[in-house]
Amino acid sequence: MQSIAWWPTVAVMMVATVTDLRSRRIPNWLVLPFLLAGIVISTVVEGWSGLGKSILGALLAAVLMGLLWMLGGMGMGDVKLCAALGAWVGPHQLAFALAFMGLVGGVMAFAWALFGGFLNESLAGAGDLIVGFGKRGLRPHPSLVLANPVTRKMPYAPAIAIGAILSFFVQS
Repeated sequence: MQSIAWWPTVAVMMVATVTDLRSRRIPNWLVLPFLLAGIVISTVVEGWSGLGKSILGALLAAVLMGLLWMLGGMGMGDVKLCAALGAWVGPHQLAFALAFMGLVGGVMAFAWALFGGFLNESLAGAGDLIVGFGKRGLRPHPSLVLANPVTRKMPYAPAIAIGAILSFFVQS
């Protein structure tokens, strides 16, 4: 399935990255057909086990990234893009993609804050998120959320794309 998923994944991730960088949105017309195609093709190629892997990958991504969305730290387009990726690659490869995605996203955020001149503000906010998590639990931070118009927002599709593409190189 990995060789079949490579080109559609690369193409969709490129379009998602460009649209996210330009408009801070990842369109449904891109991710929903990608999600459905991943489920259908996985089922055709691998049968019922492919269907199970595809749905499990999509659900795993939706739950994990949906948690970040609930906390106000990620857009729904990012959640849907990750779920669609999960439908194509299944839960095992998705775990690698999510790990790479987190690392790349962290490096991107650090570089953006460093070169943007707001590294101290960013580190203080990260510390507040971590320390305050015990008090807040699964409630969004009062000010460090996407809905806050003064919060700095970084498009995350590039990190998703790089993580997805790197995950293809660790699979055997």
